[in-house]
Amino acid sequence: MKHLIYIFLMGITFGGCSRNTQKSMVDFTAKAEKIAKDIIITDGHIDLPYRLRVKNFQLSREYLGIPIQTNEGDFDYVRAKEGGLDAPFMSIYIPAKYQTEGGADKLADSLINMVHGIINAHPDKFAKGHSPEDIENNTKSGLISLPMGMENGAPIAMDLDKINYYFDKGIRYITLTHSKNNQICDSSYDLDRKWNGLSPFGYQVVERMNSVGMLIDVSHISDSAFYQVMRTTKTPVIASHSSCRIFTPEFERNMSDDMIRTMKEKNSVIQINFGSTFIDSEITMAREKYRNDWLEYLEGQGVDTNSPEARKLEEDFKDNYAPALYSTVQKVADHIDHVVKIAGIDYVGLGSDFDGVGDSLPTGLKDVSQYPNLIAELLLRGYSKNDIEKICYKNVWRVWKSVLNYKTI
Repeated sequence: MKHLIYIFLMGITFGGCSRNTQKSMVDFTAKAEKIAKDIIITDGHIDLPYRLRVKNFQLSREYLGIPIQTNEGDFDYVRAKEGGLDAPFMSIYIPAKYQTEGGADKLADSLINMVHGIINAHPDKFAKGHSPEDIENNTKSGLISLPMGMENGAPIAMDLDKINYYFDKGIRYITLTHSKNNQICDSSYDLDRKWNGLSPFGYQVVERMNSVGMLIDVSHISDSAFYQVMRTTKTPVIASHSSCRIFTPEFERNMSDDMIRTMKEKNSVIQINFGSTFIDSEITMAREKYRNDWLEYLEGQGVDTNSPEARKLEEDFKDNYAPALYSTVQKVADHIDHVVKIAGIDYVGLGSDFDGVGDSLPTGLKDVSQYPNLIAELLLRGYSKNDIEKICYKNVWRVWKSVLNYKTI
């Protein structure tokens, strides 16, 4: 029902619709909901494990219901089923601070064990997803697969055998770094370009990941590191949660048109991030202005930023704030359109960053129940069911199978 309401409101947002147009939108939504249930949907990046860790999640009776149904966050089993999500990659996220403070490997193991624990506690709902074949079999049995990707290669330290170790633990991709340079490469977020791309060890990491059958994730890394990876790797790669830089010109975290073309040349896949600041520079500027206006308002009220009173005031302040602070599902579709225009339908997928981008998700894609809204928008734009299958899983499957088939050790 929420999808039907959303499509109706979408018509109002764009200046109103005739009765026939409204009917066609409803038809697209019904078709989209059926497609979402009929096909496999994989999402390259969902930050559930780290969100649960922040909430002190434990594998005990009082906590085990949280992954099934909760009012918090963007992912749970009930909403995933509603949205048709079959294979969300659980992000084993390692913040950059662990590179200097230590403990990256311990955090990685704890998050991996958390995912395994959730699966073991709910075998009627979740299953491991170590390969496309595993996921296809799980989906036929009505189970949601929980494949895992490690966000930040810091836990590898300087030990190549740790790549084999994490593969055996169920990790199927590694994002080479996160917000700071590490022992592998430079980060798109970090002005300190220590390695001018990959480190000497980073080249060895790429080669070992190829030989183990581990997907290389080029999200987060600097442009120089990206091109060096692409020249070095013997297998296709993924960008598990990146969008198109043409819509965010100053944001190196996204992919330029030339990078998108290079991904095509390497038979790789770009999985679009849903966060508003990843997809719309105007929203980014509006959110920055909002932050400044909000702080100025609090100062005028004599209220501390982190106080309970500030949290109460902000809800009304935000409701009465004129500029839009969220992008839309249409903008996400624009990014898909752009990859298709530059590279073709075979090189784009979904990497929402649900539970990782905070309160910045676009209207119509606020949680994992709402994939049908994006599918409906794609249908509205003329994408076929076969196109949508490629976007939702087949493109990722092609890359993943290629990487597994290259495995040499």
